[in-house]
Amino acid sequence: MTNSNVSIEDVPINRFHQLLTVRSGGGSFVDGYVLSIVGVAMAQMSVGLGLTSFWQGMIAASALIGIFFGGFCGGWLTDRFGRRRVFFVGPTLFILASLAQLWVESAVALFLLRFSIGIAVGIEYPVATSLLVEFLPKKSRGPRLATLTVLWFAGAATAYMIGEAILHHGGDDAWRLVMASAAVVGALLFALRLGTPESPRWLLSKGRKQEAEQVIAQVYGVGFSLANLPEELKTRRLSFLSLLHSGYGKRMLFVTMFWTCSVIPVFAVYAFAPKVLGALNLKGEWASIGSVAITSLFVVGCIIATRLLNTLGRRTTLLHSFFWSGLALLGLGLFSGASEPVILLLFGAYALLIGGAQVLQLVYPNELFPTEIRAGAVGVGTSLSRVGAAVGTWLVPIGLDTYGIGATMYAAAAVTFVGLAFSYLLAPETRSLNLQQAASLA
Repeated sequence: MTNSNVSIEDVPINRFHQLLTVRSGGGSFVDGYVLSIVGVAMAQMSVGLGLTSFWQGMIAASALIGIFFGGFCGGWLTDRFGRRRVFFVGPTLFILASLAQLWVESAVALFLLRFSIGIAVGIEYPVATSLLVEFLPKKSRGPRLATLTVLWFAGAATAYMIGEAILHHGGDDAWRLVMASAAVVGALLFALRLGTPESPRWLLSKGRKQEAEQVIAQVYGVGFSLANLPEELKTRRLSFLSLLHSGYGKRMLFVTMFWTCSVIPVFAVYAFAPKVLGALNLKGEWASIGSVAITSLFVVGCIIATRLLNTLGRRTTLLHSFFWSGLALLGLGLFSGASEPVILLLFGAYALLIGGAQVLQLVYPNELFPTEIRAGAVGVGTSLSRVGAAVGTWLVPIGLDTYGIGATMYAAAAVTFVGLAFSYLLAPETRSLNLQQAASLA
């Protein structure tokens, strides 16, 4: 029995899709964990290693700098050598670099290890998302890619819970155990990914038709073949440089700018949450309540946005997210000296409303570029967005000490409104298109 008239983008979600979502989403969970754990350990770590404000900022930004290089390399490697091979590079680096933090003795050494972890994170974005999107049905594509962002925040929340528990019971050097705890999560991710097949779309782009046929039959059933993927047979040959021309340069500009403007305030908040909340007069019990509430609202905001992608649409969700979250940051600047409930309300509103821009970071670049350059586009977007995020994160402690919390919040609001402007001018709508249509320039 054959299914020659059924596109694989129209089949129902099956067990393989569910497992692949977990395998790819596990990378986002680990990313959120390793990038956020430094904020938990920063205070005790600064005392233990005698870190200055400069090195606090550099270590907080080091992983973001690593992501810059990892994104470029990961995107190129994934498009060149395949999704499956590169799928295990990130978890391996997570394990080795995280364990090494147990014995670190200097700011420079810690910077280099965090930089290596950043490279692993940068590799994760293009390989995990491109592999997932190339198997998913059309209706599930946006929500499932968006779920990876939800898992990022879940990983961040887990980092705060586990990190705080270790700090309270681990003594003066507990920060070492806090930082090294990511190795356990990395090991679980490595084991989870064993047995993952290669993307048939990538195999087909390399002319490996027989292998692509085998994977399609394995995943979708013996009645499915390359005939259920006819649009890929017509794909023109593109190179990594096509991201800068052939009509895709404009799309790359959009992805880079909206991604950058959506991550700068978020990474700054996560890296220096206790310091930012303290500057907003949230201390002691209020600070603890605030950290938990804000982290939870980030997750809730992403979940709500995920549900809106197929109803409200990608473009509308993005514009509303930037506009309303920007107003919340503006409010934090205007009322930076307000009472604790007002600060929590505004900060919570930002965390809830930025969810739309966060979940679309992995949706848009995977939809707007074809198979040959898809991972490369995600990698470039990851890398360039982290340049701004790294600079912003490094400047947070300096900005707070020099200009105060009000000016810092105004700057965050300005960045968010820049993202709104670029999205208004360049964001397309792709919710009703299959993967080939969304990536086409026609």
